[in-house]
Amino acid sequence: MTLRNRILSLNARAGRLIPADLVQLAARIFVGVTFWLSARTKVEGFSIKPSTFYLFEHEYALPLIPPDWAAVLATLGEHAFSVLIIAGLCTRLSAAGLLTMTAVIQIFVYPEAWVLHGTWAASLLAVLAYGPGRLSVDRLLRLDR
Repeated sequence: MTLRNRILSLNARAGRLIPADLVQLAARIFVGVTFWLSARTKVEGFSIKPSTFYLFEHEYALPLIPPDWAAVLATLGEHAFSVLIIAGLCTRLSAAGLLTMTAVIQIFVYPEAWVLHGTWAASLLAVLAYGPGRLSVDRLLRLDR
């Protein structure tokens, strides 16, 4: 067997051993949990912490949107989109929302963290491109077509 044929054989075997649905589930869960944990740092009970408003006003300072709006929208978006993407419900919409948040964070807040944000973006782009997979509420409700 030639080296080329061995490589092709290993590639084919790896493709059969790692189901695409498992990859999609992992992409959804890991990025969803990342944003969920971030969302939880912004609240205490059912209220947004004063420190969250402070950060959006003084440290993050996003252009084009008032800091209090940005704090509320980011907190709500991180909570809602992370739960939805983990469940696989409205998955592509949630991935698009989290990808938008990732881009804003990368461009305006922490541009030096491009490797981390690139990892999030790659997972979210995979979900956008290939959907939630069979292990999702979207599939159960036939919303993934």
